[in-house]
Amino acid sequence: MARPRQTIVSLDDTPYYHCCSRVVRKAFLCGFDNSTGENFEHRREWVDARILELATIFAIDICAYVVMSNHLHVVVKVDEAKAENWSDKDVLMQWHKGFKGTLLTHKFVKGEDLNEFELKTVNDSITQYRQRLIDISWFMRSLSEPIARMANKEDKCTGRFWEGRFRSQALLDEAAVLACMAYVDLNPIRAKMAATPETSDYTSIQRRINSAIKGEQPTELLPFVGNERLNMPNGLMFSVKDYIVLVEDTGRIIRQDKRGAISSSSQNILNRLNIPAENWLKITTEFGALFKGAVGALPALTDYCEHLDRKRRQGAANCQRWLCA
Repeated sequence: MARPRQTIVSLDDTPYYHCCSRVVRKAFLCGFDNSTGENFEHRREWVDARILELATIFAIDICAYVVMSNHLHVVVKVDEAKAENWSDKDVLMQWHKGFKGTLLTHKFVKGEDLNEFELKTVNDSITQYRQRLIDISWFMRSLSEPIARMANKEDKCTGRFWEGRFRSQALLDEAAVLACMAYVDLNPIRAKMAATPETSDYTSIQRRINSAIKGEQPTELLPFVGNERLNMPNGLMFSVKDYIVLVEDTGRIIRQDKRGAISSSSQNILNRLNIPAENWLKITTEFGALFKGAVGALPALTDYCEHLDRKRRQGAANCQRWLCA
């Protein structure tokens, strides 16, 4: 039975979550269907653009994403501190980037005078919007609804485009986050839709590689900021070069027509994560099958379950087997 979202998300335990959404009937509604010859590849561009647009609206950073022919994956980090630090006007301006708001919220942003009752109404809206801007369900809803409307209009039909619920799972430590990111970025390689990460269209890894060639990092994605230190900026605690090499090494091993091995720099990352190379390959190939719930080391998984009043630790055996050396 599907769980209510509030029994899955615990920002006290982790800001990182992996979300996956599929189109109805697992049909090829976002890519090229060889069986019918119909091409809906342009819809992947819609999804790609919408993900990046929402990252500029919500206090939710994109760590990794991929848009496949019949589903999408996105790894996000909820930046609760950013939303808390926004002023009331900032909250409304962020909300108005993607949503209509109300007549009163627009008057407030313009600095027009409001009476006491109107001001109270606006303050209630600000409280609601601030919470929605860190809400994963609102993020995924804002992603899926416009795409569904555009697809149905193009197909001249009505009804569902996406399955009713998206799947989400908590990523409780940096090993879980990095493994899930690599799993997401390598989706086209495993599906034989691309030969290399740099040719994997509609993926975060392609964006990171294209930016790295210029000596930059993509502004649309959560950056890699290196090792932990004082005054740590918001980001992922590895170097972008090391991550790209790790994904490239892993992709070469996964593809049967390419010879590959884990390089010394990639092995250093795995040593830091305390994951043996053979476990890493298993995880990045079968992450979705191995882990149905929260992912992380057993102490973190125990705390997560206690905070959400869960009586059993779903997936504890696989977490212990594959994420612990």
